[in-house]
Amino acid sequence: MRRIVVIGCPGSGKTTLALRLGRRLALPVVHLDVLFWRPGWKASDTPSFRDRGSQAIAGDAWIVDGSFATQTFDLSLPRVDAIVFLQRPRRGCLWRIAWRSIFGRGGDRPDLPAGCPEQFDWGLFVQVWRYERVTRPQVEATRRAHGPEVPVVRLRSDREIAAFLAASSPAT
Repeated sequence: MRRIVVIGCPGSGKTTLALRLGRRLALPVVHLDVLFWRPGWKASDTPSFRDRGSQAIAGDAWIVDGSFATQTFDLSLPRVDAIVFLQRPRRGCLWRIAWRSIFGRGGDRPDLPAGCPEQFDWGLFVQVWRYERVTRPQVEATRRAHGPEVPVVRLRSDREIAAFLAASSPAT
């Protein structure tokens, strides 16, 4: 695998998995949050975000980390080798978001853009709460529209993630 998209609910562990997989496979990680958010948590306009996304995946090898599937699948899926879909329980995602909101480490998260410090965001909790009912069906429909043949690895637990990482090597 040389081109991978890691998706899932906020707080599911996308960034952690993407970084670990990137180290294991010696691939660069593209954090969509860094490309989308401007200082002060201001959203990018869609054309600029998509342009930055296209440039970021222009190379032959990468891992995309992010929740902007419906805005970027048409760019990445025609070239991707696999989608890794983290499908973690809601309570764990909510817990991880609460933990990092309270005990965030400031600027040492590579997926946070400059000028966007970790903070409590009620909207993120709402996104997690609605993910299975609202967002996941949209993600699945967009995936089927732009890459129905792309293999999807669905990981639901720490054990499955650990096994996936252990089985991943540059030759696979």
